[in-house]
Amino acid sequence: MDFKHPWLPLTEDVKQEMLKSIGRNNLDELFSNIPEKFRLNRDLDIADSHTEIEVARRMQELAEKNEPADSGRVFLGDGLGMHYIPSATKSLAGRSEFVTAYTSYQPEISQGMLQTLFEYQSLMAELLGIDVVNSSMYDMASALAEAILMSVRVKKKRNLVLVPGTISPVHWRVVKTYTEPLGIDIQEIDYERKTGQMNLGDLESRLSENVAAVYLENPSYLGFIEVGVDRINELVHEANALLIAGVDIMSMGIMRPPGDYGADIVVAEGQGLGSPMSYGGPLLGVFGCIDDMKLIRQLPGRLVGMTRTSDEPFKRGFVLTLSPREQHIRREKATSNICSNQALIAVTAAIDTSLLGPAGFREIGETITYKSHYAANRLNALSDVHAPSIGDAFWKEFVVSFKGGVSAQSVHEGLLERGIHGGKILTSEFPDLGESMLISVTEIHTKDAIDELVNAINQIVNDGGGK
Repeated sequence: MDFKHPWLPLTEDVKQEMLKSIGRNNLDELFSNIPEKFRLNRDLDIADSHTEIEVARRMQELAEKNEPADSGRVFLGDGLGMHYIPSATKSLAGRSEFVTAYTSYQPEISQGMLQTLFEYQSLMAELLGIDVVNSSMYDMASALAEAILMSVRVKKKRNLVLVPGTISPVHWRVVKTYTEPLGIDIQEIDYERKTGQMNLGDLESRLSENVAAVYLENPSYLGFIEVGVDRINELVHEANALLIAGVDIMSMGIMRPPGDYGADIVVAEGQGLGSPMSYGGPLLGVFGCIDDMKLIRQLPGRLVGMTRTSDEPFKRGFVLTLSPREQHIRREKATSNICSNQALIAVTAAIDTSLLGPAGFREIGETITYKSHYAANRLNALSDVHAPSIGDAFWKEFVVSFKGGVSAQSVHEGLLERGIHGGKILTSEFPDLGESMLISVTEIHTKDAIDELVNAINQIVNDGGGK
């Protein structure tokens, strides 16, 4: 008698019917296109079943091998950030009303979630100084790609978009993946090697009637602050192109919001607002634009709106005001292929933002400024170490370069041996910076942890990088 899996409803009759429908007699024929050398041809080496307590003990053994990232000894950022998450944020975001809520297709039974997403949109719009924010994207990388597609749709017959030469390599790859099949040309603007600032001469020479948009990062991926934002805004709009700004949402307590210097479209990474750096996800793409219907009608994702009854006593209601995606009736005219948005992460961001308030945002911004500059100053005092090695004013992340034949990889490995995780190695992606890494310092890093990092790097460099 053939074995029947207790949890899978697939019977032998159903299996044969499925094989027959695709013109196969058995499973071997189904997988005949897989070369023999790649087949396992044996049973999987899987242990027998265990009791619950045995599994729990094994999981505990494995967990004890991990070094917790929130120990303050991790200086890896790369566009994300180790930020403190208040207990209230975790508690409220974990409520069953939010965790189990799905896409709000039926407003009559989804008023709570719709109102929460409306509040998220309002909070993000206020932070960014922009008029309209959608109810979230997957992450900043895909949000940037969607912003570029949106720009080309708005600026018809223009298919060239300019981006800074210091753009995140991850964002660059995602953007190219989105745009290459559509024939959109993405070109990098040169930057000043010492300051990192966008080369305005190169920008001006590239602006033409074919440019749909220019992308600006502030703070940049390499941490430095772009000081020429007003001039960039003037040049871009004189060329009748759109200005896309990418920002670190956590910096908005002390930095000018992008709406203040003329950005038409804004993207940001919202992970720092209540979500951990959990093996790279989940993330949150914040996406907004100015109050221009040409842009709003091309907005990807979904937009939650508020309405009210016409007669007193007024009653509020929340609906999906805009949702032009492929699952709805305008399939062939969909402006985005985003399906499920990051609703729970957006709710978490709204909760965290509400708890922080204006004063909290400013305090976080100032604290990160002080701590990151303290770390850079101490590192720069070491021999054969330069920090920041590009730019002067920076926020949270900064580039550290190593001289004297010391490689960034050897510094990284030496730090790991001491129980410290250094920054992202930049040597291959930004060869102009030499042997370098991107260090991230946030409010969770104590003075003792920063001093430990500096002393460890000093030892490694003095030892010749562990040679």
